[in-house]
Amino acid sequence: MKKPKQPARGPGERAEQHYLVEPRYLAGGGDVRHVSEFLRASGWKDRSKSGGPLAFDSPDRTIRVAYDPFIQPGGWMIRAEATRGQPAWHVTLGRQTPVEIVAGFTDALTQPRSAHAPNPWAPLHQHDWKTEHGRHPTATSPDRNRSCWMQFHQTAPGEAFWWAGARTEHGRTWEAHLSHTTPMHLVQAFTAALADPQPAMRPRGNVPPSTRIRTTSVSVLPSQLSAWQQTRITAARAATWARNSWAATQPRNRTARPHAAAGSARARR
Repeated sequence: MKKPKQPARGPGERAEQHYLVEPRYLAGGGDVRHVSEFLRASGWKDRSKSGGPLAFDSPDRTIRVAYDPFIQPGGWMIRAEATRGQPAWHVTLGRQTPVEIVAGFTDALTQPRSAHAPNPWAPLHQHDWKTEHGRHPTATSPDRNRSCWMQFHQTAPGEAFWWAGARTEHGRTWEAHLSHTTPMHLVQAFTAALADPQPAMRPRGNVPPSTRIRTTSVSVLPSQLSAWQQTRITAARAATWARNSWAATQPRNRTARPHAAAGSARARR
């Protein structure tokens, strides 16, 4: 895990024990603010109700990202309606999906679409995931137990979806389903986060009980945690300011909408 420059210790601060957990796909859910604060800093509108589920709408109200831990099985829901040239799509991610992986997808919602043709399998191949071809193309993680997978599952024409998940010796820990209409650059952002070898940080008491993970104990100051999160938020604000400044200089008669151009769609209510 890459860490920004550490701030000076605050008065009276005491270090807290955390753990770097590898592989990240077995690290457990984590702090949802890793996702929500980035969306807020990127100009997304917080539609959450006090004490209730989280809900954020994109600036142009084309996408909704929601997190509901109060229902079963609970977790993340991302929905978008059809726009010209882009069918409706939706994504669900289980409650124990690591927030670093969720953020790989949701961060991409705030960014311009790359001009390069997306390939969701490329990040997995880059990190030595094993690929099996057949009716349902599948990639599995390189660990000995193949604890994580990504599959394009097709049962009939028009009845396909992307399916990912992870398991430990105790059973399946989380699953994700991405509709086959999900824009490919977003699927690739998800697989890039899925295959990222960087560990995830979890506080003491929040490390999953599994023999399939590796942990490294670290002492972290509260000010360090705050600074690392602030670095991420500052980057989101800077990118948002740059996009808004660029948009302000464009002719008013252009017809393409920012998120439509990025393969987004209008969110359902």
